[in-house]
Amino acid sequence: METWSYIDSKKQNPAFNMAMDEKLMDWHRTGAVPPTIRFYEWDPPTLSLGYFQRIEKDIDLAQVKAHKIGLVRRATGGRAVLHDDELTYSVIVREDHPLMPASVTEAYRVISQGLLEGFREMGLDADFSVPKTEREKEELRNPRSAVCFDAPSWYEMVVNNRKIAGSAQTRQREVILQHGSIIRTLNEDQLFDMFKFPNERVRQRMQQGFKKKATPIEDLLNPLLSLEEMKRIFKKGFEKALNINLQPLDLSEKQLQEVRSLAASKYAQDSWNFKY
Repeated sequence: METWSYIDSKKQNPAFNMAMDEKLMDWHRTGAVPPTIRFYEWDPPTLSLGYFQRIEKDIDLAQVKAHKIGLVRRATGGRAVLHDDELTYSVIVREDHPLMPASVTEAYRVISQGLLEGFREMGLDADFSVPKTEREKEELRNPRSAVCFDAPSWYEMVVNNRKIAGSAQTRQREVILQHGSIIRTLNEDQLFDMFKFPNERVRQRMQQGFKKKATPIEDLLNPLLSLEEMKRIFKKGFEKALNINLQPLDLSEKQLQEVRSLAASKYAQDSWNFKY
């Protein structure tokens, strides 16, 4: 059984969270840390944009400011995610690791098996989403909205065909980063406030459709699990799915300073966040 690192970063600001994922990729690439699974939260609640997302086209920045929501661009693709009452995870592992398939979608399946084990441990009848019809596949190629949870992609988690976790992946210089959101509770009105729509009628139609396509854990479990309990369950889920042993990783002050420096010089800068 292989030993991987485990980090619980708890609540951090958006720039720090994205910088930590990038630095873990760097350190793993050079052998400074083993493959790593990380859990984290957000302070303040934050809207994260997909790497190629066009901010002026999709996002109502006045509403982001009005709701006192942070803003950051991810290194991964996909659509915007509101990170608030959720558990966020990231997995950092080399592309040539024996567990990792060559294709992106199959790597999603292997990594996301840890999420599947966690949801099933909660007692939820979760499964992988596998788009079957041409219409479903076309929606993935041309999404109806800029909201991440509007539709599941390949091998994301669904319960009763409603998405319960959203993930994104990038591969940079032989290292895979997959990170994603496991939503405890969700304020749908606040979420939809921050996106641009042609008119109010379109917004209402999209929001009603969203309710049928996505669900937070609070709608599925009573009583709702705490974040600490969710961490325990998903840690166990990743260990079971990947046949690994997770050992806590204590980062040095030098490493933490590297993260802070990258956060300030890149992820906190408008030149990064408003690049598209």
